[in-house]
Amino acid sequence: MQTKEKSYKVAGHVFTLKMDEDEKLWGALGNYEPFVCETGSDPVFSLELVQSVQTEGKKELYISNPEDGEQRIDIYTMEDGYLFEMAPFGDVPVCGWMRVDPDFTHGSLMVEKDKRFCVNNALMLLYAFRTADLDTLEMHASVTVKDGKGFLFLGKSGTGKSTHSRLWLKNIPGTHLLNDDNPIVRVVDGQARVYGSPWSGKTPCYRNEEYPAGAFVRINRAPYDAIHRMSIPEAFASVSSSSSGLRAIKRIGDGLYSTLSSVVQTVPCYVLDCLPDDEAAIVCSKEVLGNA
Repeated sequence: MQTKEKSYKVAGHVFTLKMDEDEKLWGALGNYEPFVCETGSDPVFSLELVQSVQTEGKKELYISNPEDGEQRIDIYTMEDGYLFEMAPFGDVPVCGWMRVDPDFTHGSLMVEKDKRFCVNNALMLLYAFRTADLDTLEMHASVTVKDGKGFLFLGKSGTGKSTHSRLWLKNIPGTHLLNDDNPIVRVVDGQARVYGSPWSGKTPCYRNEEYPAGAFVRINRAPYDAIHRMSIPEAFASVSSSSSGLRAIKRIGDGLYSTLSSVVQTVPCYVLDCLPDDEAAIVCSKEVLGNA
């Protein structure tokens, strides 16, 4: 059977996906279409859908402990690289296995079911791990754009990142949503820039756009609306906790820490204690827009 390869560019990094030409999944990957680029560009990594992968000889590196409704991603070391096992929820059997080389430049993915979930997560993982030492952060955040800058709202799942973005869209004229779950931050010529990506959680927002990063804002639930700016150490810890990558792998950890240091020294970072109300967006925007 003939195979097909497509290339995509996200935050300036090109990667490729290879599957059978007749694979029905091609038609379900519309989230990647805004990022399609010319095949032949030098990719930072590639992913291929295959019929089988070797799983024998694995040793635990990272075993996830997902809460209800969260996905399961377990990582193992192998003699010649790594093995990822994944499932859409923590209480269901593994349905995808990905073997990758030591540099995360090539992944081979075997899928039993939930194929779209597995391919999306395999590409996200490869992207985060491969670009970690390329001045790039894959973030867990919601991003709104105002006055030509991207404002990233951080926080644990359920704390109100998406809600706060919606409050900006409702109350702050001239705003639009860039990404609602996994934007990319990259340092280019000393400037932190935020990019849309093919990964946006439950909100379908796949914009191939980029903007200077205006601020990071960590959302905390509170019975009042108040905002304050973080110190550099506080900002480092806050942004780090919302960036993807396995620090146990030295190349990844060193790359993340270097990029994080650059980002938090050039982009203001805040804590917003708030209710999920209109006033929260007004209080937040007044502060961050005045200092962006």
